[in-house]
Amino acid sequence: MSKVRVIAVVNQKGGVGKTTTVVNLSACLGEAGKKVLVIDADAQGNTTSGLGLEKNKLENTLYNVLLGEISISDAIQQTVAENVDIVPSNMNLSGAEIELVSLEDRESIVKENLSKIKNNYDFIVIDCPPSLGIVTINALVAADTVLVPVQCEYFALEGMEQLFHTIGLVQNNLNADLQIEGVVFTMYDSRTNLSIEVVEEVKKVLKPDMYSAIIPRNVRLGEAPSYGLPITIYDTKSKGAESYRLLAEMVIDKEWK
Repeated sequence: MSKVRVIAVVNQKGGVGKTTTVVNLSACLGEAGKKVLVIDADAQGNTTSGLGLEKNKLENTLYNVLLGEISISDAIQQTVAENVDIVPSNMNLSGAEIELVSLEDRESIVKENLSKIKNNYDFIVIDCPPSLGIVTINALVAADTVLVPVQCEYFALEGMEQLFHTIGLVQNNLNADLQIEGVVFTMYDSRTNLSIEVVEEVKKVLKPDMYSAIIPRNVRLGEAPSYGLPITIYDTKSKGAESYRLLAEMVIDKEWK
């Protein structure tokens, strides 16, 4: 079995399609026969509900794992997507930033927990909160690679510099092996010059070996979360489903040292 890959999906800007990417990439990886564990590290819990769980009725969540109250295996649940499990979250997680401050090795809690169960999976995908606090740092320390969703809008490049700076700090101090997986352009509209310009501008700052995938603006993608379903189940033939399948293929095909 090839080495499990831990992918942190990160952008400190909200509303860039981060959760949509986690839910649908994971579902497409599962559809392709890969065993996937999703870690919902965002207190909004939208990835949890987007994969069919009722987030406000959950007792065992990532919050309890971070505080050492339960083991990670006690928090893992099946989702509606084939081959996809999740460590869910809800608003309880919002208190974790403060409660973790006094703990020793607080940056490595997720990594330590994943080491116990990671060999059960081919991919572990972490949905990070839209901030660069201790929970996001935990994700970056645990991850092998970072996937960055970028919305095709005017201020797309704003914040990317800060994000790459943070990733550099983590590489230098906490996780020397961390690499950037690639960029996913979300809400792309081929009819607008803006979308095309954003893609060209972002590609200029990327290294040649970073792939970039394009997810079109798609009504069905926007509807799917309200039904607690990934796009592969909600509308399997939609443009959104096809584009996330292409992203999953890129992720599977990418060879990492």
